[in-house]
Amino acid sequence: MTATKKLIIASIAAALLPSMALAANPTNYGYLVDTNGKVVKDNYGECWRTGYWTPAMATAECDPNLVKKEEPKPEPAMAAQEPAPAPAPVPVTVQKVSLSADALFDFNKATLKPKGKTTLDDFVRDLESAQYDEVHVVGHADRIGSHAYNQKLSVRRADSVKDYLVSKGVPADKITAKGVGETEPVTKPGECVGRKSPKLIACLQPDRRVDIEVTATK
Repeated sequence: MTATKKLIIASIAAALLPSMALAANPTNYGYLVDTNGKVVKDNYGECWRTGYWTPAMATAECDPNLVKKEEPKPEPAMAAQEPAPAPAPVPVTVQKVSLSADALFDFNKATLKPKGKTTLDDFVRDLESAQYDEVHVVGHADRIGSHAYNQKLSVRRADSVKDYLVSKGVPADKITAKGVGETEPVTKPGECVGRKSPKLIACLQPDRRVDIEVTATK
């Protein structure tokens, strides 16, 4: 159907259908509407245009081909995010053992006994499966004797343990050794009293020890 014929028919329809009025669609006079504001369409589903119609009045319902489609706005480009810095390695204690000095050495001695070497061999095997950074060896003595003597004895025992670990393949630069004498006892004041005797020596046995602490980095 030509546009001229549609305009003529629209004018006739407007005159013949009092229930239809242009005023019912005050926002767009290009199409004939009924009293409910709905666009009047013919049997072919085409909208009736009025004599006021111009292409600028085209609607998506009636003339979708004439309606200017909005181009989708490009999405803003996401700024490239720099990867978060890797967390700094955190040293953590993975193993700490306290070895009886009486099991490692004879009383008042700093030379490792065969049984002491066996104990350290087991410890070295445990180190093979650990990603360790440092090995700290600390020698301790009981309170029998002078402070100066106990200090030297604890240092000699710590050095003996360190030297043995190095001989078994533990890198020397990974190990530190020191002695603290009787300054860090395990026994409590008043637990072991009396003069030097086998009973007192046995009571103070927990104080005679070598602590080994291994630290690793996760």
